[in-house]
Amino acid sequence: MKVMAQIAMIMNLDKCIGCHTCSVTCKQAWTNREGTEYMWFNNVETRPGVGYPYGWEDQGKWEGGWVLDKRGKLKPRAGGRLKKLATIFHNPKLPTIEDYYEPWTYEYEKLLSAPAGQKTQPTARPVSQLDGRPIDTIKWSSNWDDNLGGSGQTMDDDPVLKQMNVQVRKEIEDAFMFYLPRICEHCLNPTCVSSCPSGAMYKRSEDGIVLVDQDRCRGWRMCVSGCPYKKVYFNHKTGKAEKCTLCYPRIEVGQPTVCSETCVGRLRYLGVLLYDADRVASAASTPDERDLFAAQKDILLDPHDPEVQRAAVESGIPHAWIDAAQQSPIWDLIFRYEVAVPLHPEYRTLPMVWYIPPLSPVVDAVTASGADGEHHRVLMSAISNMRIPLEYLAGLFTAGDTAPVEKVLRRLAAMRSYMRDINLGNEPQEEIAKAVGMTGRDMQAMYRLLAIAKYDDRYVIPTASPETPRGISSLPSFAGADPAATVAAFHGLGEGAPEACHSEGSTGGPVPLASWSAGQRPDSMFPRSS
Repeated sequence: MKVMAQIAMIMNLDKCIGCHTCSVTCKQAWTNREGTEYMWFNNVETRPGVGYPYGWEDQGKWEGGWVLDKRGKLKPRAGGRLKKLATIFHNPKLPTIEDYYEPWTYEYEKLLSAPAGQKTQPTARPVSQLDGRPIDTIKWSSNWDDNLGGSGQTMDDDPVLKQMNVQVRKEIEDAFMFYLPRICEHCLNPTCVSSCPSGAMYKRSEDGIVLVDQDRCRGWRMCVSGCPYKKVYFNHKTGKAEKCTLCYPRIEVGQPTVCSETCVGRLRYLGVLLYDADRVASAASTPDERDLFAAQKDILLDPHDPEVQRAAVESGIPHAWIDAAQQSPIWDLIFRYEVAVPLHPEYRTLPMVWYIPPLSPVVDAVTASGADGEHHRVLMSAISNMRIPLEYLAGLFTAGDTAPVEKVLRRLAAMRSYMRDINLGNEPQEEIAKAVGMTGRDMQAMYRLLAIAKYDDRYVIPTASPETPRGISSLPSFAGADPAATVAAFHGLGEGAPEACHSEGSTGGPVPLASWSAGQRPDSMFPRSS
């Protein structure tokens, strides 16, 4: 067993309001420069819909992800090494700029320089940001079908609807919709890394983040083809590939990603998972696609298991990361409450950005029929007849298997009914929790995590320096300390010896020079000789 650590994310789709704040802040932080105009490391899609780029889930067209050959071995869907070598100078399995959109701006200078008193109203025509030519008609963009806008023309191209053979109503008052925020999945078995001829794509061993070495990238764009989620982009100005970095400079100092920090709905959770690297290939090679979800869960290791802890220490994982894995909200949502599922596990990349499926607005519909929409028995029976079809959610998250999705939705519905009694001052009904295989205490803990969790509960991210504490609550100002100590803690300084990072349970750190009083002799800076 080879234990490795992975920074993972879970998004609660019940809380996403489609405001695109995450997309805009990510854009400003990472892709606000020339050559990246069409790149959206984070985007929010309306479902049902074709997504961005157009129809990215159609692997029959794009050939992303992995498949099993006749011997049951994994190989990239787009072909192995020989095929890649034969087509290295011609790779047609790429989205074109029309599948993304041609980025544009407007001729604002014509508005500013228009002479006063002219008879006609000056206008600013749209022009391409790629070559500056005028654009007559803007036909597509990153969220063109947002809120089902234009869905009458695009909804039929939704690959999940086609695959699951789901018929939906297109009348806006009868249609269902929910929002799906997407970033790079930072997979355990990434096809983009395996597809890169120059070795520029790599997965960091310390935290599992997938990055692009800009110095080694030669612009072959095989990574764009290999990624089934189409979250690798090509910068036409630099000739390099770029992608979501999971904000690794922030992760290294214990801070969440920009999209998580600015999320209005507070729907994102970040934490550490431990997994067995020796079993990644066997899990991804599971013959039945519907078993891939369970296979991926099987290689995730329990951080509370003493054997796993010993193996993690032998693999060089710091104690601070093991502690973070034990406190991880990711582990609780996947294993303790079992409400999180991966996006398209059938691609066999073992994605590490998971989702809590949305619960349909069934309460109002049930109430309108004259029944109590919050009663647990009524609510449970309505799950199978939801406005959002179970088959569609299963096509997104569990390779078509509706059982895990229905289990998640039943637990979310049970939590709603159980907590209603508590909030109304009634005696909680333990039978509600038992009906979904939980206890009342677990139900309340899940509610706290999903509904009212605080900052440090949602983001449990250890720092790259084990001696540096993480989180807001670690600042001395929260304990009534003096301002100088608060400044020292804010800048990552703390008391203790440098060797603290090598001992378990120590609180070491660099010497806080900002609050170092005259006359003191810190032993950690000037060790006494034996």
